[in-house]
This record gives sequence, C-alpha cells and structure tokens, in this order.
Amino acid sequence: MILLFLQYCGKKGKLLLLKISGTNHILGHRLWAKNFPQVSEVIHKKYLIVGGGISGLSACRFLNQHNENDYLVLEMENHLGGNSSNGQNQFSKFPLGAHYLPLPNKENTEIIDFLKECGIYQGDDENGEPVLDEYQMTFPQQERLFFKNSWQNDIVPQKGISQATQKELERFFTMMDDFRQKKDQQGNYWFAIPVHDSSKEDEVIRLEKVLFKDWLGQNNFKSEELLWLLDYSCRDDYGLGIDYVSAWAGIHYFAGRKNNWSKLYKDQVFTWPEGNARLATYLSKYTEGKQLKEHLVFDIKANEKVEVLCFDNAKNKTKKIIAEKVLLATPQFINERILSHRKTFSFQYVPWLLTTITLKNEFGGDEELAWDNVIYGSAGLGYIYDQHQNINQITGEKVITYYRSFSTSDCRKARKKLFSMKENELKVLVLDDLKKAHPLIEDFILEMQFHKIGHAMIAPIPDQIFGNRTKEAKEPVDGKIFFAHSDLSGISIFEEAFYQGIKTAKQML
Repeated sequence: MILLFLQYCGKKGKLLLLKISGTNHILGHRLWAKNFPQVSEVIHKKYLIVGGGISGLSACRFLNQHNENDYLVLEMENHLGGNSSNGQNQFSKFPLGAHYLPLPNKENTEIIDFLKECGIYQGDDENGEPVLDEYQMTFPQQERLFFKNSWQNDIVPQKGISQATQKELERFFTMMDDFRQKKDQQGNYWFAIPVHDSSKEDEVIRLEKVLFKDWLGQNNFKSEELLWLLDYSCRDDYGLGIDYVSAWAGIHYFAGRKNNWSKLYKDQVFTWPEGNARLATYLSKYTEGKQLKEHLVFDIKANEKVEVLCFDNAKNKTKKIIAEKVLLATPQFINERILSHRKTFSFQYVPWLLTTITLKNEFGGDEELAWDNVIYGSAGLGYIYDQHQNINQITGEKVITYYRSFSTSDCRKARKKLFSMKENELKVLVLDDLKKAHPLIEDFILEMQFHKIGHAMIAPIPDQIFGNRTKEAKEPVDGKIFFAHSDLSGISIFEEAFYQGIKTAKQML
C-alpha cells in the first residue's frame, strides 16, 4: 500500500514529496471478517508453504536440495522476502526491513554453506582463513556516534566520559567475553546461534526469567553511557530496550556471536544497498514457478489431507489447495486466525517505522557519512547511508534510511498509534530526532518515504525463548501441519529465520 502526499513549503518555495508504504495490513485484517467468495479453483500439491519470508524461502531451498519439487509457496504481499524486502528510487535501492548479516559463527555451517552458494564466501586460503567478497561487506567508515555535539568513530561512547564509566564499560565487556566462551558440561555454549543450540542448564534458564535492566542493577552497572548503549543495542536487534527484554536476550546480543570464523573480518558485516533483500533474492530462485503472491490464507483444516482456503487478491477469487503436509512460515498471531482450534499464545510483536529520505548531494558537507550513523540519546536508532556500498562515486542525491522501533510495554497501543499517524506527523517525529545531529537537514530533503511495519519482530521478553508457550507453539498438528518462523526462536534475526525453515522442512519430510 502506498499513499502519496505533496507538501508545499512556502518559505522554501519547493515541493517535498511524502509517501507512506507498509505491509498489506488492510488485506491481512480481512482474516478477522473472513468475507471471502466461494471456492472457484482447486489445486493439489504434496507440500504447501505458507509465507514467503526467510523461513519459508529457506524451507523451499531445503526441499529442493532434497529432491522434493512438488511444493507451492503462498505469500500475502506482492513480493517475497518478508522483513528482508526493499524499495528503490532513481538514486538507490534501500531496505524496507533487515539490512545486514553479521559474519556467522564457524559452528553455523548451514549459513556458511548458503554464503558459499551465493558466492559471498569463496573458499579458504592456504591458512584456512575464509576468502570473502569484500564488495559485499561494510566499507570504512562502518559506524559513528553523535555524542556531545560531535561525531566519533564507533558507537561506544568515548569522548569526555568519566573514569568510573570507562571502568564500567571495561567490566561489562569483560563479562560478555566470558559469556561468549562459556559452555555447560555437555559442551553447549550458554549463548548460541541458532538459539536452539544454546545450553538449557538451570543457571542459564534463570537469566531468561529476569529483566535485563534488573540484572544490570544486580551487577552494579549504572553509568548513563553504558545503560544507553545497552538499551540502544537491544532496541536495534529486538525492538525493545533493557526495561523489557530478558537478561538472557540482552546478554545474547553480545555473547551469541563468537567472532570465530574469520580473524581478518571480525567486526565487519555483510550488507547491500537493498539490505537483506539481496539474500532473499538468492533464496527466491527456489520458488520459480512455485509461488503465488497476493494470496491470503484464511482457513486450514486437517482431515485425511490438509485443506487450505486462500483468497487471490489480484483476481478476487477463493482457491482451495489440498496438500499432504503444510508448513506455516507465518507468525503465531496469524496462525491463531487461520487454524480454528489454535491456542492463543499472546506473543508480543514490536512495531517499527522506517523512513527513507532522499537528500541533496550537499547534505553533510565535507563530513563523511558512515554506513551506520547513530545519535546518542535518540528515540530512534539512527540511519543507514544506503549508497555506502556503491563503488562508483556518488555525485547525485544521497539516500538514507532512518530506523525507529517503539520500545514500550504496550506494543498493541503503539502499533495502533503508528498506523493512525499521517504524513506530517511522521515527518515531525523523524525530523525532530534527526535534527539533534543535523539541525539543517530539512533544507536538503527532496523526498521522504515512511514504511510502517506493525508486527515487525517478536519481543524476547522474559520466558519468551525457553517458556512453555513457545514450546507448545512449535508442536506440529496431527503430523500434517508444521510451524516455522523466527518468532519460535524468540529472536528475529536472519539466522534464526533461516534455521527455522531448514529445521521444520526436515521435520516435515
């Protein structure tokens, strides 16, 4: 859905184009009414995958690689990729969700195999060091922080901090290094990716039952700069800050990634102007001739086979698909609507706003924009310079994408508020944040596109990852209906979605 709004600014004498886009929540909300026409077409398939996000695409790849080709993918949107989607204007591609992939742990061989398949990982050199395509990794300057009225390299506050704060930072990162290497008696890391491989020892599980904020207090971490950094980090990966996520999730952010695959590229990530849509495109080849877009599944019944009713939004018709087994690569709040006896798990999903801004080339003056630009104390998460990976000299307009999650105890209320906001309200919300570092940014803006994602990611609140609700949600129905989505990992990152698709497709076979 895209809404256009031209705003005339008399003072400047210019036209500013404002656009709103987002997931097709209007079609999605028809699940509540279920006012669909009668069935007019029947399709038979061995396997049906519902949801064309990373979990669904990963499942398709697994089926294809195991010589199972009788499958079909249904996707509600008019494109595949889910939160790994992108947009494009005349100057650049830009992400409409996830925008990077950190280097995987050496233990995560499935992701490494996928990177090799994509040509990103090109084998090992004579010393066993992975050879990686550097054009698909962050160029310098990778990240910077606007702190105390100037930009600094790195996002850990540095300039003018007290000696006590410096000691707290050192103590915290030393603890995280210890957690990164910590294993239980069975040899399992306390914190692993995928989450499924993490230790289930009582001492570990207890960390998932308390808030990160409380754990920090118990360990006497109290400096403003450190608490800001940790809150920012959690909001960046989980949508919610330290007041809401579990201590396990907060520690996992720092300890889950081992930095053990490559000695040369420890701190870099894979990224592209379009973000993780590049990876979704690689995966989409496994759906060629096997996908139906703009198809909303609204009812599923398991009898001798599984009967799935879906609405073709483009042709305004209802289809019945009869399959031996169905894999639901959809979030649990959707599954509760399409499975009549599905339990309500009441998972929390954080809403996000992305704003892609086209700016005159003069924006920033002589200062070099980093790939990731963060503002200390900001309600948002800063912005990505979308053309940072462009190997050609940028002589035209600049394109940046601003990210903001709504960290709150009431995600439903925040979601409702976000979807009610109009173009001018969104503009003020975003610019008030960016003006902290760029007071004159409005003079350089040519276009703003606001992208709303109502249920962007699962919130890893206490008891979300190892709790009974998640265990129950993973259980197949009658050996015919299976579940694969990153919300079943409790953490919405690419690696977890990719893992869920493989794990569940394997289970289904």
